[in-house]
Amino acid sequence: MESMPQKKIVVLGGSRGVGRVIVQTLNAGGAQVLAVARNTDALTTLKREQPEVETLSLDVTDEHAPEAVFGRMKPNVLVICAGAKRTGSPFYELDWAEFAETWDTDVKASFLFCREAIRRPLPRGTMIISISSGAAIGGSPISGGYAGAKRMQMFLANYAQKESDRLGLDLRFLAVTPMRPMVDTEGGRAAVVSYTKYLGISSEEFIRGLDAPQTAQDVADAVLNFVATPPERGSNVFVVSGKGVEALK
Repeated sequence: MESMPQKKIVVLGGSRGVGRVIVQTLNAGGAQVLAVARNTDALTTLKREQPEVETLSLDVTDEHAPEAVFGRMKPNVLVICAGAKRTGSPFYELDWAEFAETWDTDVKASFLFCREAIRRPLPRGTMIISISSGAAIGGSPISGGYAGAKRMQMFLANYAQKESDRLGLDLRFLAVTPMRPMVDTEGGRAAVVSYTKYLGISSEEFIRGLDAPQTAQDVADAVLNFVATPPERGSNVFVVSGKGVEALK
């Protein structure tokens, strides 16, 4: 962790949920952190509680967002954690806009910033981490396009890594994938409510049935460890569970 004070880290979606925990963890580790989010009130609260953290309010899905963010801070590490809320309904109850919301938010943010990291390009050695989801592996029938969108983030990490290698840019792209709903976050609790309603069981029963659930802090610690000690080449997708962190085979 000795190199953390020299790190400049941007966290997209850093005002709430797991993104906020990532910001707090990296800040505590001594990094210079810029938290980016749309919600000005949430950023104001974050700044009040974490005065060392820099904040920037903007829509990370705007075409010009990467230019604005990288104009504010040229990072050693970029964490893409911005995301839309899950729908909580089976696909046939949705219209297309509701089904595609996570594609227009989660995937678009990853697309814009990974693309800009290569086009610009960001400095050699920069790490770009997208926060995906275990739904991308096992599916999620009441989340609309969420599972497919989170899988696309994994694909983008792999595509971007191959292009970086082909162009000799020396960038590192990773997808960090929490395997279970994080019941210590607002989004995780909402997912539990949706699934219990869909399955007709209690929240307690649903949570008991989760295999090795991880917390938001587990995910933040995984990000911290990757920042401090980048993983060996060979895999770009890593799953996080209550059992620890491992490369997705």
